[in-house]
Amino acid sequence: MAEQFSCALLLLAAGESRRMGRPKQLLPVGGRPLLRHVAEIALAAPVSPVIVVLGAHAKEISPCLAGLAVRVAVNERWAEGMGSSIRTGLHALAAQQSTPDGVIIALADQPDFPATHLASLIETRCATGKPIVASAANGVLRPPVLFAAAWFPRLLELHGDAGARALLQAHPESVAAVPLATSADLDTPADYERFRRGQA
Repeated sequence: MAEQFSCALLLLAAGESRRMGRPKQLLPVGGRPLLRHVAEIALAAPVSPVIVVLGAHAKEISPCLAGLAVRVAVNERWAEGMGSSIRTGLHALAAQQSTPDGVIIALADQPDFPATHLASLIETRCATGKPIVASAANGVLRPPVLFAAAWFPRLLELHGDAGARALLQAHPESVAAVPLATSADLDTPADYERFRRGQA
């Protein structure tokens, strides 16, 4: 049944990495830049298209995606927060020939969710009929998050840096959850060092 649910993926990578002190999209992970690593995970999942939203440092970062079957959208208003990147990605998606049944929103600084987890989000959407399927780690709902197409207008209304979290909090009855066993967020140098030690 999951095969009948067409799903795109927005990979948000527009932030300036202020707390990291350098573009975290280019941090080495598994011998390649972090953003390429996460994009390759997305491309291994049953999603299409994969749209990567860049913003700060876009010219420096975009070469790391060379040769990958992703579409790049640049958020010129990245400083306004994650909501603007979601809008940029959805506008790029709307320019495609057909509208998918849903979209998964993922973050480029989450390096360790597997492609099978993205498939599980789609399968859970099909099994439960819930219009939102979030990942759950340590009792917290978090990205990657799947939204059915009926929720695209609400996503387009998002502003600021909270992303889609407000929708999850405001509509718990519409949300199903899929456990995410690993949930690293690479926001600071300390986060990155912990992740590297865990991968050693």
